[in-house]
Amino acid sequence: MTEAGLDGGGQFPTLRLAHLYPSLLNVAGDGGNVMAVERRSAWRGISTEVVPVEIGDSADMTQFDIIFFQGGQDVEMALAAADLVSKTVSLQAAADEGVVFLAICAGLQLLGHRYIPSVGPVMEGAGILDLETRGGPQRFMQHAASEVTLGGQSETVVGFENHSGMTTLGPNVRPFGRVVAGGGNNGEDGTEGAIRDNVLATYMHGPVLPKNPWLTDQIIRIALERKVGGRVELAPLTDAFEQGAHDVALEKALRNRGSRTALEPAKLGRGA
Repeated sequence: MTEAGLDGGGQFPTLRLAHLYPSLLNVAGDGGNVMAVERRSAWRGISTEVVPVEIGDSADMTQFDIIFFQGGQDVEMALAAADLVSKTVSLQAAADEGVVFLAICAGLQLLGHRYIPSVGPVMEGAGILDLETRGGPQRFMQHAASEVTLGGQSETVVGFENHSGMTTLGPNVRPFGRVVAGGGNNGEDGTEGAIRDNVLATYMHGPVLPKNPWLTDQIIRIALERKVGGRVELAPLTDAFEQGAHDVALEKALRNRGSRTALEPAKLGRGA
């Protein structure tokens, strides 16, 4: 591992993790992403501090190393959108300074310009990602997989998608991945999620990080390299269990490729 930015004992500094709205956006188990970063850091002797940021809380988001923004249903998403107004400037500054974001589903949509539901008022987003989402007539609900490239490496990332939003990317973001199986952003253009600088956004639940240790380690590495100001090489871990979960999820995604597991129109007002 690089010596850049290490303390006198040869240890990396503590990674500070912000968990946005953990008691509100918690229906899809995405809090497991925070746990995955905590555990894989701890196994390498890297300490973490998790700070929940709830509705009404104020925080300087530039003081964090990783920000988690999870998925949720439309009702909870609307509450988060209303509160997000007070946090947008700080979140935009964090994104501009290279803080790592992992946004899932509703988090992806609210980091965009706006979410236009099939029923109800428009939810204005933070405008950090150049994308817009509209509620669609059908729900994408199935095991999914995408080819993702980070740090010059490409891997297949697996998860479970559950959304009726139709997301269109603008010119100032690139896809998080290219669809291998599943609907992706809209079921039409083969894109999945979005990336801008260190802001990573995806529709994949699962939670996505525990069954994709490569992606978890990329997030840890990027955050550490930004913090210490130099290249970081993470100590390898034994990932047989995690890789097994990944392989099972990938097999299920490929088995259902080209078909949807939810063909009926989405029940409006339920889910992002």
